[in-house]
Amino acid sequence: MNINRRSFLKASALGLAAVAATGVTPFTAVADESHKPNQTGKWTATTCQGCTASCPVKVYTQNKRILRIMGNWNCTATGGKICPKPHLAIQQVYDPDRIKTPMKRTNPEKGRGVDPGFVPISWDEALDTIADKLMELKKNGETKKLAFQKGRSTGVGDVLYKKFNILFGTPNYFGHGDICAEAEKMANWATEGTFSYHNYDLTNTKCFLMWSTDPISSNRMSGWASSVWGKVMDGAKIYVIDPRLSATAAKADKWLPIIPGTDGALACAIAHVILTKGLWNKKFVGDFKQGPWNYELTDNYNNKANLFKAGETVDESKFEYNQGYGLVRWWNLALKDATPEWAADICGVEAKVITEVATQFGKYGDASCSWQSPGTNMQVRGVYGAMAANALNGLVGSIETKGGVFRSASASTGKLPDHNHFRDSNARKAAKMKAIDGRIRKDFLNYNGKAIHSNETSSRLADVILQEDGHYEDGSYEIKMLISYWCNYCFSSTGAQRFERAYAKVPFYVNITTMPSESAMFADILLPAKHYMFERWGFMKASQGLYSYISVQQPVITPLWDTKTDETEIAWELAVKLKERGFSNIYNYYSKAFCDPETGNCPTNAAEFAEIAVKIMTAPAWNGKNAKQGTDLGSWRNFCSKGCFNSKKMGYKKHWGSLGQDTGKFEFFSESLKTLLEQVATQYKCDVNSVVESMGFEARDGLAFVPHYETPVRYGDEKTYPYIFEEHRARLNLEGRSANCVGYQEFKDTDPGDVAWDDVIKINPSDMEDLGLKTGDTVEVTSPQGSIIVHAKAWEGTRPGVVIKAYGQGHWAFGHVAAADFKNFKPRGGNNNDILPCDWERLSGSTARHGGLTRVSIKKVEA
Repeated sequence: MNINRRSFLKASALGLAAVAATGVTPFTAVADESHKPNQTGKWTATTCQGCTASCPVKVYTQNKRILRIMGNWNCTATGGKICPKPHLAIQQVYDPDRIKTPMKRTNPEKGRGVDPGFVPISWDEALDTIADKLMELKKNGETKKLAFQKGRSTGVGDVLYKKFNILFGTPNYFGHGDICAEAEKMANWATEGTFSYHNYDLTNTKCFLMWSTDPISSNRMSGWASSVWGKVMDGAKIYVIDPRLSATAAKADKWLPIIPGTDGALACAIAHVILTKGLWNKKFVGDFKQGPWNYELTDNYNNKANLFKAGETVDESKFEYNQGYGLVRWWNLALKDATPEWAADICGVEAKVITEVATQFGKYGDASCSWQSPGTNMQVRGVYGAMAANALNGLVGSIETKGGVFRSASASTGKLPDHNHFRDSNARKAAKMKAIDGRIRKDFLNYNGKAIHSNETSSRLADVILQEDGHYEDGSYEIKMLISYWCNYCFSSTGAQRFERAYAKVPFYVNITTMPSESAMFADILLPAKHYMFERWGFMKASQGLYSYISVQQPVITPLWDTKTDETEIAWELAVKLKERGFSNIYNYYSKAFCDPETGNCPTNAAEFAEIAVKIMTAPAWNGKNAKQGTDLGSWRNFCSKGCFNSKKMGYKKHWGSLGQDTGKFEFFSESLKTLLEQVATQYKCDVNSVVESMGFEARDGLAFVPHYETPVRYGDEKTYPYIFEEHRARLNLEGRSANCVGYQEFKDTDPGDVAWDDVIKINPSDMEDLGLKTGDTVEVTSPQGSIIVHAKAWEGTRPGVVIKAYGQGHWAFGHVAAADFKNFKPRGGNNNDILPCDWERLSGSTARHGGLTRVSIKKVEA
């Protein structure tokens, strides 16, 4: 982005205006004065949770105020670098719209735009009210009618999320995994044997295929990626496959504006070219056993024939495998006819471009990297396309090689104390009950890397609540009480309107939050949480590049308001209230099983409990037990001072020969997925085809076990809804939590094609002409799910026939900056989830929101 004098002055004015208006340190934080000898400030380590990278940071405070944030220079993975997002947290913590004290609802009516009539109450009154409701459920034998939802969390999240609910006696506790990119993990597991996201050796990669990946804006290593991307561009060929011209695509060697949802076809065509040209990595995958040399391009590896010829079936007995498995079956089932010409008709990328990209990718071999993002895998049929994208890494042998893809390095954490001794008969009975999210079904595999039906589908809770019988199968009961924290499903879940209706229906709803979110507007009791980065104890485990780290969150400043830590302090206080009412199991577990690893003392109050829980979970990182894995910190105090434990660098080819599957190899034909689907078929007394069909996939027989192209699912017919809708994450979007920051709004145009203080839908100029629109026109965007009102923006960086919008705007609550008129619940722009239908990728349970899930119509309306 070019910054001229006017833009610089504009940014400076923003900072001065923010200080003048609120007395708060702005996004453009004041300069570091810590080098001056008369300064009394200090640096304190903590962790950002603005995205899943969870970068360790250092925070500079002076006179008990936060002045500056930097990357933690003790972190090997990030090298002390961070992206812009953490700086917005300063505005968050000092946000005047924060929830400052417990509140209760006085207006029984619930709905979008309905004033809850919140009035302040004491913590005692709030906790007493909640405890009374919990005990009412217990007295009536209805503990299962308590449901719990969490969104983002720290490493001690299970203290409240699982342990509290298990001991109380409900199986209905749900995390946010199903609205995350679990399909990517599933694809990696099915091919490579690791149910996890990839890490990347960025600075050594020579050729990138970036599947809707925009590393400097949104990924799981954005801090480090942002700091090294200049070097990456200098050393690598970069091909970005994305219907949107992202910041990364704008600087790439080639932008491939693909038709959304057709990634699998393009990946299969690239694989077809690599195989027919003989460019696969023979040392990693294997090779044909005999025959004269006839490769089109050679690496002088051997003198054997290439039998991969377009349209021809290959005899697998003629192929000898090394680290690969089932390549010939993949070819026969899905690739032999997947020519560039075939793919070009499907995905809208020219055949000659496909051939060029595939040839370059194969040429650079094991220093090539196929890097997928949620845009590839968070589709209704996304796993198979994601498998194809990862199979390209297997083809060129870039699994744990210099410049290749990696799993996370080891960095062990502790475990929470065993709770079994503290369970009563009711809790033991509840442990055998099915959760009400309907995950245990033939049409939902919901695999989480350990067992089928184990990935929680929290976004389905709305549908369960809204059903008349309140349950999907075998036994019906209503949810009488719901508690949620650090989540805003009325905004963040596809088909968001479902949660508005569901939360309005629940008899008693408790919301724990820092901000007056959309979901909070439906609460009966609202509890204020401490800010995750500056006011609480917690920890995070994450990885970037070839390193993993465990980093602390600790109080940097004294909490500004009458708030408590959601996962620990509120859990403790509720346990105390339940004990006062005769149910002491949870309190006994917290107060007797949690012992300080240093002193052996058990907690006597909420503050002690919060710190001890973190000490227990991070103990291996600071007591020397992880010394073989990385840093030897020596003490809890040193851990808090340094801020993080660093793993050793992930070794090259560490898992070759034992990639995690039963075969121990990279599975182009996934025996692991085959076994899993056969297990489900046995459970439901049917065949695999019936299982796959029930989950909405097109594949039958052997095709269900290999990477392949599946026709994208799109809601809405083309005649009524002529444009494919696609979304992306705003660069300054802290998972939907930064929209009330003036820095987010003022610098919204850091996203190519976007506009500051606005919400635009980006439309190709040719489509704008067809629609009779000009930039700035107010338009209604309608899908089968709903409608939003935004502004039109003509932008060449959008593929014709596709309209694109950033996610993050459209809050009708969340504060005076996020909303256009907070008092009257008028949103600033539109929420993408109001027009995205709710559907899932059913092998993993991941929510589908990409791949052109819905079509939309666009019409001009009066402003």
